[in-house]
Amino acid sequence: MAKPRNSMAGTPDAANRLPALQILSEATLSPPGESSIEEWLGRFLATMVRLAGAAAGAVRVVTGDGEHLRLVASVGLPQEVVVREKLMPVDCGACGVAVRNATVRQGPAGVACAGVTSIAWFGGFANMVVVPLVHQGRVLGAYNLFLREERALPEEAALLYRSIGEHLGMALENARLARENLRMTVMNERQMMAAEVHDSLAQNLAYVKMRLALLLEAQRAGEGERALKYATDMQDALGEAYADLRELLAQFRSRMDPMGLAQALQGITAGFEDRTGIALVLENRLAELNLSVDEEANVFHIVQEALANVARHSGAKRARLVMEERGGEYEFTVEDDGVGLFAFGSRPGGDDQPGLRHHLGVNIMRERAQRLAGRIEIANLPGRGARLRLVFPSDPAARAAAR
Repeated sequence: MAKPRNSMAGTPDAANRLPALQILSEATLSPPGESSIEEWLGRFLATMVRLAGAAAGAVRVVTGDGEHLRLVASVGLPQEVVVREKLMPVDCGACGVAVRNATVRQGPAGVACAGVTSIAWFGGFANMVVVPLVHQGRVLGAYNLFLREERALPEEAALLYRSIGEHLGMALENARLARENLRMTVMNERQMMAAEVHDSLAQNLAYVKMRLALLLEAQRAGEGERALKYATDMQDALGEAYADLRELLAQFRSRMDPMGLAQALQGITAGFEDRTGIALVLENRLAELNLSVDEEANVFHIVQEALANVARHSGAKRARLVMEERGGEYEFTVEDDGVGLFAFGSRPGGDDQPGLRHHLGVNIMRERAQRLAGRIEIANLPGRGARLRLVFPSDPAARAAAR
């Protein structure tokens, strides 16, 4: 069979370099998104086959145990080969050498692969090029390119293949890390939700349980007035638990405004008085916010919880939200003219229900603040009211170093 012209297995020319550069560009600028990593790698396979002047090709990724290569896409492979080659040992033949040494390899394909797999189809190929997908010296997968004729692999072609493999390997690793980060984010958010539900409802329900025992005792003793008091206490506690649950559900359903944190907080402010009867003023003194998407989400949820506490527990008529930067730190402050520290769990009076309104999600807010390398400050205002302030470094490098 005549040697294909313009094949990268021969000396590369301008016609070959263009699609090669396209692969490098797409691998750099268009990493795996909504599509799976396998589909993303498969998009490059036809171009790799064309570059090599090959008749067939395959993409394999190293399995989680590091012992096998799994076939994820192919071009020109018959169904029998696809089925039989779905999973192969990582140290098999030329592929194994390429994986072990993290280098582009070329070798006879027909006799070797046909002998290992007992598939006669491989006998029609004289040569195979293996391009490993490498990131920081670790092989994550490989492209197999099957050629009909035997020919040498020039050094320039090997260098270009190696560059392609490194770019694809880096994108493959970044996609893996992104998936892990997403899993961690989902797990953390679930833990946060569980903690908020516990803090919001568990203490109220525990209080109801205690009151129920006292109610039954009063009924057995024939003390109707005391029984009525306990029944009223239970009714109030259940009403508060129901209100807390509705507020939590509303928070869980809420999402950050795609325009960013400042826009999202403006949205909260706009409807706050209509929902709560408390006049809320937003004072944004920040020229810009240098936060990642995750950091904006944490700030948003902290402020949202602080304002929910004002609405539920403060008895305030007015409140304000201030966003500013002072001394190298961002400050997000929620102030109200309500009942002061009572709104944050220090109920005066010493009656027998101090824990009824104790939760207020302060621990959750502190956990979120720690993700920002920051802190939550809570204090009474002089005269009347309370202040909750989120403080964290405005410099991204400082936040990263402190975490």
